[in-house]
Amino acid sequence: MENSHSASYAAAGVNIEAGYEGVRLMKKHVERTFIPGVVSDLGGFGGLFAPDLAGMREPILVSGTDGVGTKQRIAQLMDRHDTVGIDCVAMCVNDIICCGAKPLFFLDYIAIGRNDPQKVASLVAGVAEGCVRAGCALIGGETAEHPGTMQPEDYDLAGFSVGIVDKAKILDPRAVRPGDVLLALPSSGVHSNGYSLVRKVFDVEHANLGRTVPELGQTLGDALLTPTCIYVKPVLAALEAAEVHGLSHITGGGFYENIPRSLPQGLCAKIEKAAVRVPPIFRLIESLGKIPQRDMFNTFNMGVGMSMCVSPDSADKALAALRAAGVEAYVMGEIVPGDERICLC
Repeated sequence: MENSHSASYAAAGVNIEAGYEGVRLMKKHVERTFIPGVVSDLGGFGGLFAPDLAGMREPILVSGTDGVGTKQRIAQLMDRHDTVGIDCVAMCVNDIICCGAKPLFFLDYIAIGRNDPQKVASLVAGVAEGCVRAGCALIGGETAEHPGTMQPEDYDLAGFSVGIVDKAKILDPRAVRPGDVLLALPSSGVHSNGYSLVRKVFDVEHANLGRTVPELGQTLGDALLTPTCIYVKPVLAALEAAEVHGLSHITGGGFYENIPRSLPQGLCAKIEKAAVRVPPIFRLIESLGKIPQRDMFNTFNMGVGMSMCVSPDSADKALAALRAAGVEAYVMGEIVPGDERICLC
């Protein structure tokens, strides 16, 4: 790439040398994620990975893709870009684990108005940190400069992940039974969904994001940028220790949309609303925005980033495994017969 330069392309707004500098700066972050199976280095046309299939009778690949959404607007307003990459990884790998699959590798895509190598490297540093937390490798990605179609300081971050699971171990909603216990895996905050409503409630374009909010014990910006929890390692530990029948990643649509996705027809998740440990950020959003509680539980995770459905005789084992992995999970309900699908009472 030493001789790669186009004055005409630069005049049109695309600085390819900035792209090369970004790759150089991000390389040390990417190398942190390398695990056994990584074959390729940065710079190739494709990311290569050799999965270990030992012990698997019918290996199944599971893929997931997502982005950070409008949470990244908070990062842009605060000029702090090293955490949203964690969110990007989390939104993909937390979905993959709901099938019982272990994430293997990740690729990112950054569309940016003007290629700022330091900013891109900061974004990728966050992606790399997310991959380390998930135990998967960052084996490739793409940065695309979009002059004239995006504002110079704007960017959009998205990602893609692939995991693997033995067919016999895929989590199937048909395994869920009446009497199963519903566990709550606490969130770190708003995670990465509902930010269009969050931005409206706090009027973030005009708010002082650096002010400390007494109810939160931190600045508003810090609270809103808190990275999404990555549940991969704790959930894998619980899958080994207990009889897990279902998992739901609580994202956009909150409880009402996501928990029923792991249930078969004819069963209902009966959740004790008083048992749900709701963090202060959601109480603040609810009060400032005058938002009905039903809408809150149908928009946000309300402090529960993931729900886990387990057999009643292995609930204690699941809780112990999750807590040993650093997740203070707790019981929030049970599975009962019914066509309502979910009941918060």
